Amino acid sequence: MVEKVRPSKQTEAVDRLWQKVRRKHLFPEIPKPRVGQIHGNVAMEMKNKQITLSGDFLDRLGEKMETEEVLEALLDHGVGHHSYCPWDFKTHLTIYAEAKRVVGDKDLAKRAAGCFMDVVVDTNCVKRNETTLPRLYRNMERGLLEEVIFSLYEKIWGIDLGSRGDPKTVRRLSRIPYLDRGRWPESVHRFTRVIKQLLEEEQREQSQEKGKERENMMGGHDLSSFSPEEVDQGLRDFAKEARGLKEFREVVEDFEGELTDLGYGTEGGMGRGRGGLIDADILYYMKLAENYSIPIRKKCLEKRGYMHPHSHSPWEVGKPVQDIDVWTSFGKIMPGITQTWKKHWGKTFGDQESTPDCIILIDSSGSMINPRKNLSYAVLGAACATDAYLRNGARVGAYNFSDAPMGNRIVLDFASEREVIYRVLCKYFGGGTALNLKDLEPLMKGAQNPDIFLITDMKITNLGKIITYLSGIKNRVTAVYIGESNYAHRFTKAMADKGNVSIFNVTRKEDIPKIVLGKIREYFGGTI
Repeated sequence: MVEKVRPSKQTEAVDRLWQKVRRKHLFPEIPKPRVGQIHGNVAMEMKNKQITLSGDFLDRLGEKMETEEVLEALLDHGVGHHSYCPWDFKTHLTIYAEAKRVVGDKDLAKRAAGCFMDVVVDTNCVKRNETTLPRLYRNMERGLLEEVIFSLYEKIWGIDLGSRGDPKTVRRLSRIPYLDRGRWPESVHRFTRVIKQLLEEEQREQSQEKGKERENMMGGHDLSSFSPEEVDQGLRDFAKEARGLKEFREVVEDFEGELTDLGYGTEGGMGRGRGGLIDADILYYMKLAENYSIPIRKKCLEKRGYMHPHSHSPWEVGKPVQDIDVWTSFGKIMPGITQTWKKHWGKTFGDQESTPDCIILIDSSGSMINPRKNLSYAVLGAACATDAYLRNGARVGAYNFSDAPMGNRIVLDFASEREVIYRVLCKYFGGGTALNLKDLEPLMKGAQNPDIFLITDMKITNLGKIITYLSGIKNRVTAVYIGESNYAHRFTKAMADKGNVSIFNVTRKEDIPKIVLGKIREYFGGTI
């Protein structure tokens, strides 16, 4: 029997092994692991990059093998999850979403995704480094699913682990390319399909043993191992790559408790800070819009208010003599010889950077897409504009309308809180389309020359009044309309000679964010 190492000696063993493990995994930036007590029958856990190894587990396995061998195997496994799979939060969500597509159940999907990530990490360690993982698995307890996984290891590693998994199932699992990172979504889909029956059987056993939850002995795979910044970035990337609003909503709701703990609740604001339940739809547009946000270096041009000599032109009888350039006219006042200065308004960089506030006018009538059912590129475009102005220190007011004279509208005064603005943008009324221009008066008076963004399909019943209103103001107006209609042609024709009004027709809805940001780029002096 191997001599049991006491807790203090376990810590000393971690100190000795840590540099060796770091070298094997290319020096990951995580704190030194520690030995402690962990709730449940698991070997380790990782919370906010801190790996904690279970002293009880080390004691138990230390009776069958050298404690340093157990420690090295656990450290290889734990560090492998940080440095190889899932690597980042977006990959974690992607693997989970693929597993969920197969089993349709949150708990089964989490179990399948965890097993898949374990197989990837362990296989990577065994194939590419020297590790004691095979010895650990040979001595570990195993349930129904572990028996099959260990048999899979035997087949793809070529090492005897004393397992008795179903050969047919193992053969199917062994054909999956676990180390091909680019094929992980496809691989986890195949992996989950093969072990689905085992997962369901395991779940039935748990339901018969009430209150006894089946744990992954190598540690769970929850969100606590990621930093808040990694979760932010992961949600941003996943919003872009998810198969639509529905998938994003389902995944976020499956992790609702953990995300709420991280501060994505509605009461505290869905940026950071502890709050209530998550509004996954708003979070989706918020994170998706961040993919199109780019830092803007502000540079403001302003007129000085005086004229300066710019170029020459021939003097003619009747022109003022005070503009004559005596040096190029040889001291004579004579048509054909005398030159006068042409003067331009001076332009220079102002000392103070400034960005106008913006009013977003968004159509949520029945002809527009409901942003809470499907991806609305109108809402996404408005969200991109909102982000761009807020990032430049400006405020955004919003007017969401369908049949406004009948009360179907929301007016939001200028605000700087993204979530407040997004709530207005995501509101869907349906029904007819009419804009009440009196609603805009407080907004127009609430800021100095605010920019205006109008996003609609132009099928507005009082379009004539809107054309008259926009023709009479000097504010910069960007109008984005979706699809083709006689209303749109009428609007375009009426605004053709208005230099302050820019109009975009969208045939590919995916282009809306680019159009909006493209115009904002011009507004900020082409310095995006």
